[in-house]
Order: sequence, then C-alpha cells, then structure tokens
Amino acid sequence: MCAVVDKLAAIPFRFKAGGAMPSQAEPHHHRSTTKTPHKPFKSRHATKSHIKELTKGKVERDRGIRKTPHQQLMSKLDRRNQAKQIRQIKHKDTLKSTSVFAGHDGAPRLVAVLPLCEDCDASPTIRKLNQSVGSDTDTPAECPLRVRVERFGQNILYLPVKRDLVVALNACRVADFVIFILSPDQEVGEVGEQLIRAVESQGVSNVLTMVQDLDSIQPAKRRPPVVASLKSYITHFFPNQDKVHSVDSDRECANVMRSLCTTTPKGVLWREDRSWMVVENVRWPESQDGAEAYGETVLTGVVRGKGLKADRLLQVGDWGHFQIERITDAMLPAAKKRKAEEMTMDVEPGSKVLEIPDQDQDDLDELAPYDAAMGDLDDMPASTAPSERKGVLLDDHHYFSDEDQNMPPPPKKLPKGTSNYQSAWFLGDDMSDVYSSDSDQDEPMDPQIDVSMAAPALPQDEPFPTANRTDPTETTPSEYPQSEAFLNPSPTDEANELSAYRSSRKTSAEEDLEFPDEIELHPNVLARERLSRYRGLLSLKTSTWDTSEDKPHEPQDYDRLLPIPDYKAARKAAVREALVGGIPAGKRVSIHLRHVPISLKESSNPPEPLSAISLLRHEHKRSVINTTITLPSSASEPLPSKQALHVQIGPRRFTVTPLFSHAGSTPNNVHKYLRYLHPGQTAVASFIAPITWGSIPVLFFRPSSLEITATGTTLPPDPNRVIAKRIILTGHPYKIHKKLVTVRYMFFNKDDVEWFKALRLWTKRGRQGFVRESLGTHGYFKAVFDGKVGPMDAVGVSLYKRVWPRGARAWGGKVEKKEDEEGEREVEMEDILT
Repeated sequence: MCAVVDKLAAIPFRFKAGGAMPSQAEPHHHRSTTKTPHKPFKSRHATKSHIKELTKGKVERDRGIRKTPHQQLMSKLDRRNQAKQIRQIKHKDTLKSTSVFAGHDGAPRLVAVLPLCEDCDASPTIRKLNQSVGSDTDTPAECPLRVRVERFGQNILYLPVKRDLVVALNACRVADFVIFILSPDQEVGEVGEQLIRAVESQGVSNVLTMVQDLDSIQPAKRRPPVVASLKSYITHFFPNQDKVHSVDSDRECANVMRSLCTTTPKGVLWREDRSWMVVENVRWPESQDGAEAYGETVLTGVVRGKGLKADRLLQVGDWGHFQIERITDAMLPAAKKRKAEEMTMDVEPGSKVLEIPDQDQDDLDELAPYDAAMGDLDDMPASTAPSERKGVLLDDHHYFSDEDQNMPPPPKKLPKGTSNYQSAWFLGDDMSDVYSSDSDQDEPMDPQIDVSMAAPALPQDEPFPTANRTDPTETTPSEYPQSEAFLNPSPTDEANELSAYRSSRKTSAEEDLEFPDEIELHPNVLARERLSRYRGLLSLKTSTWDTSEDKPHEPQDYDRLLPIPDYKAARKAAVREALVGGIPAGKRVSIHLRHVPISLKESSNPPEPLSAISLLRHEHKRSVINTTITLPSSASEPLPSKQALHVQIGPRRFTVTPLFSHAGSTPNNVHKYLRYLHPGQTAVASFIAPITWGSIPVLFFRPSSLEITATGTTLPPDPNRVIAKRIILTGHPYKIHKKLVTVRYMFFNKDDVEWFKALRLWTKRGRQGFVRESLGTHGYFKAVFDGKVGPMDAVGVSLYKRVWPRGARAWGGKVEKKEDEEGEREVEMEDILT
C-alpha cells in the first residue's frame, strides 16, 4: 500500500485527477495535408449573378460617412446642440398649443359626449366624470355645461349630444375630445354606426370610449369578455383606442378626466387653419315689424385656432356668412385684479373695442361684377350659325360646311405652254368654245393641270381611299360594282324588323354598366335636330374641344365665376394671411354681426351647440367645385347623376345636384360624364358653390332620410373643366362584303347620314371605318372598315356635348321626402329629353 502511494506522489500534478498520461508508444505527427481547404475564389472577377447570390438582396450602407456638406462640417458638439434646439422648439410648440387652456380664465376644453346605443345617455356619464374629481354640478339634459376642475386647473365645456346626425356633426367638428358611450348588452345598431362613420369622415380630434352600466353584467367574470368585444368594435373605426373605460368605476372616470385635462388635442387640420369659436351666448336685437327685418346680432365665445380678424366673413352654423361690425372684449368678471384695473380706467366691462374692419373687409358678392365679365366677350371667336352648317362638328372643325373652299377646284384644260399666271385668265366653260377641235379632245391631259392639293384633308381621307364626290341615288349605280342593288323595304316590314331588333337588347337604366351611354332614336325624329348640340371627337383625352361652340348654351352668370389660374399659390397666400394679426386664441370676445335676419331667431335651437368659423379670403366667392365621391360597396342601388343631395364641406352645408364624371387629369381637360355612380366606384362630383381652400372632407346625404350616402375630398375648383356627355348610336350590319358593310337602324333618313358622315365609325370588336355613301331614303348607308366585320358585331358612333354644373342653394334643414321624389322625376325627364 505504501509503495502505491509513493508511485502516485511521483506523478506530476498536471496528470492527476483523472488526467490521461501521454502514451510513450505513439509518436508525434502533424495533421494530414489532405484536409487543408482550397483557396477561395477571388471575387474581383466574380460574375454579376454570383455577386447577387451572395448579397441576397441586401444593400450595403456606408456607415460612419456623412453625406451632406452640412453633416460633414458639423462637429459632435454642434450636432448635440442641434438636437437640443429641436427639443426646445417642440417643447415651445407644445406649451403654445396648451397655453390657451392655462389659467383660471383660460379657454375651456370642449368635450362632446355622444351615445351610440339607445339605452345610453350623456347626462349620467357627465355626472360620474364630475364626481370623480370632486365637482358636484347639476347636469342639464342637453344644454352645454361649463365645469372648473380644480385638481388639474382646467376648464371643461361639456357638449351633450343626442342621437341625431346633424347635431352630432355640429358638436364633434368643434370638439377637442369626443367620448363615445357604448352599452354592454345592446348593439350599436344602424343609427349608431351612421353616427360614428359620419364623425370619422368629417374629421375628429382625440377620441375616448366608455361603457355605461357595466356592473349590470353578472357574474363579474363575464365583464372582461364584454369589454374586449366592445374594444374590438371601436378599434375597427379608431385603431388607436387602447382601452374601453367603465362609467361605473370611479378610478377609470378619474383617469378619463386626467386625459381630458392633460392631453394636448391634436385638432382637425381644416379647422385649425381658420379662426373658430363655440358660441356661448346669442343676443338678438329688439323685435322689428316686418318679416324681412334685419339687425345687429352679438355672438359671445372664446376664440380658438388662428387669430380672429374683423375683415373676414364669419360663417355661423347653417345661418350663412355675415360681415363683422366690430369685436369687443367679453372677459368674465372673475379675477378681482382685472376688475380693479377696469374700474381704475373707468371702462365698463364688455365695452372695449378690440378690432373694427377697415377698407380691406370682404364684401358679400359671390360673383364677379358685370364689367369684368363683359370685358372678355370681345375676345371670344364668333361661332358659325347652325343654318350655315352642313355637317357635324368634329374636334374643332365643321366638315363639309365649307366644301366649296376646301374641295380642290375642278381641273382646267389649258393649251400647251400656258403658265400658272395665264391659266387664271381662262374660264372653264369658255375653253370648250376656243379649243373645240377633235384633236384637242383626244389628247391626254396636260401635266400642268391646276389641281390644288392645299385644301385641308377631310375625315374620310385617312386611312381609307377617297370617296366619289357625286351623291349616289337609288337610280344611279354605286361605286362598288360587287354590291347588289338596294331597295327600300316597306314601312311595315321595317317597323317590325326594328322592333324585333331592339327588343332583343337590354336597355334598362340599371344595366348602365353593360350598355353605357347607348340611346335609340325614334324613326320619326330627325337626328340632326335632336342631337344638334353634339359633336364628334377623334380622342376624348387629346382632341381639342372648341369652347366657342358652347358659349350660347352656358348657364347664366357662368362667366362671372371665380377663375383660379394657380390654385396652389392662391391657397398658400390665403392660409399665410391668416397666420398674422387678429385677436389671439384664448380671448373671450363678443362679435357684432351686421345685417342678420331676425327670422333666424325662430329657427335657432339654444340647447344645440352653435359654432362660428371665420372664412379665409375669397371663400365666399362661387366657382365650380370639384370633389371626389366614393359610393360604398354596401350601397343597395347606384346613385344617379343630377339627383338632389345634401353636401357638407367643412363648416358649410348645401343642397346640390352634382354632375358625376371620370376622375383623373387629361391633356385637354375633358372628362366623360357618368349617368350613374355604381357601388364601389369613385368619380368626381361637380357643382357651383363657394370655394373652400385646402383638402376638406366632404359628406353626401340623401335628403329623404339624412343618411350618409357617399364621402369624398375637395379638389381644386376649375370652371374650365369640360364635362362631356357621351351618347352612342348603334347600327346593325345588314349586308357584309369583306370590308364593305351596309348598316341600318343607326339613322332613319338620308339627311342624317349626310350630316354625321364625317364621324368615325367603330365596332364592339375594335374595327374602325367611315361612311362612304348613303343608300335610299331610310337611313341605310355603306361603310368601309379596316378589317372584316362579323355578322354578330355592332357598329357604333360616339357623340359628345358639354353639360354644365348646377348651382348649389343654402341648406335650410331637413327636406321632406316629397321634394326628393320631385328631384328624381326631374332627373328622369331630363335624361329622356337629352
């Protein structure tokens, strides 16, 4: 045992504790050279595909390289200082935006409380919110309520809203916060969804969601799934909603009040570009005799947004826009120090005039003066009288109307050696008497024959051969020897064939998508008289539109509308002008309005919120307003053009009959008119109304039910935008011989064929052609196409005329269903006549 211990003690320490002893039998050797990897392929000669495969679409960034000269010159200390300045600017902007709410007499935070369910009410919710911060104030049912929250040092003005679309829109468009109230056991319903969609579409500031009577759900373990379901519903419209608060919980109500008093309202873009206020008090003048009495009305409220200017017009609710007589101070007599200063200065409260208008004040004229409109009439080219025309207008020329000037003169037979100057002295009829020998008649025509080719080309000259200029008749042979002789069918047979042909096609207005713009002429109606205002276009997007032809048909005072050559520059100038001057935001003032109808006192409803928004320069002047309009895919029926609709554009509402046209921009500013706006389709709605600067959300409502029908956004106004109404006359290929086709049922007399023969024909399958000659007296004609036409094809011709937008009228409240039905009948009759 001792010998074994001595042997272990002789072993070095590095081999103890399980260490393996080196083997004396195995010699030391190096690693095998066969395992050495080969040298990698050098990438400087790699192919593009190999480099692309290695990068796998990654883009290598130049890290640590400052690209701009400003970054290269700035040191680390300068960059740190720049970041600090940016933080200070943002902090300053935040303080400036919240400074209007600071102080005991600061502007109140406007909170609209909107119940979405039938069993919800705004008054209990407002009472619970006030009790959570220790403010016990009587809560009226519908009137606005002003509350002072001492815990946060803020003022809050509650705007209780009932389940009415117009009242909800009026309150939510001026509110800093909107509280939606949901029910735990009732669905929102169709009315509630209409309210929430309308508020979202017109633009809304900060949104909060609360649920009422959540404690009524028993047992308590069923409440979290209910709250989760309500949150899923509200986030469908407002994805930034992270929680649904309970009205029954004092802690959650206190959190809501903290959010209302400390959060900076993000506002609405179109509203913050203007000066606006919520009217707290309206003082009417003394009653006067007469229904058309006018007087000075005083509105009191706190200025918000930009500075309030006395030179600009003021839009008051749905009353209209008025001029400002003066603006006076309306400070609340709360601060004792201010009271003492006013007494020392011997000035009564409310009598201090803050601003009066000057000579730059906007007038109430919506149209340009007659002198400015009449000045441009002398520059307009004179149009051709209809009696002097012999053909339809194609692009910018009446073909065949001046064929004596356009057609080449008949060739003259001249003696040999006659110069061009001498040939002008020879008359064609006298040449037969002077040179009447047989030898001259047998000689070929002299190469110096005066055949002028300087006349403009006619439509049928390209790309097909020139037609014979002699008018073919029933007795004269046709220029196409392969065609058969044509005989007019009997009136009875022709009427039966036409009835059978048209009865096989669908012509209902609801199927406008399948047969757009196609009309059928009555056999006893002259097409050249019925379609006298229509013209032809080789291309709707690029052809020139001659506006002088439309001058006799334009609406009254259309040339007095406001033209805006550079919309962007004009909008920037109007918005920048509102940034400087005026009474600052947060000031409580009284606005004295000039020439207000006293009859509005009867229509005003004090419990409902009333807003006053200052208009920018020129926003009271009329022009052609263009807005996008989108009909939801869930709509049950298409929306016809020219139907009466209520439209809301920012702070104003009108009753309009819009024209629908294709959206987009074209080189000639011509856009196709749409008879129907189908579900899921987006178009441009045009009507004449006062302009509104900027991109403003637009809401369309049906007058009968006041339900939101479509939504859109304003586009730059443009009176020169041409809306072209297209009609298509179709014919049936009666006889076909290769590219030569005899067409019937498009026209019903020879004169109509001659009138419209300059237009280009087309088929449903892409062939194009021109009219060659008329056959008989019943409107049959021969046409030549660029390819073979099938017997099942249809021949068509497109005609266009300009339609004019209609003027908007002021919206005076709800419209009865009877008026809506009369508007629909008017649209139907106009479509039948035109």
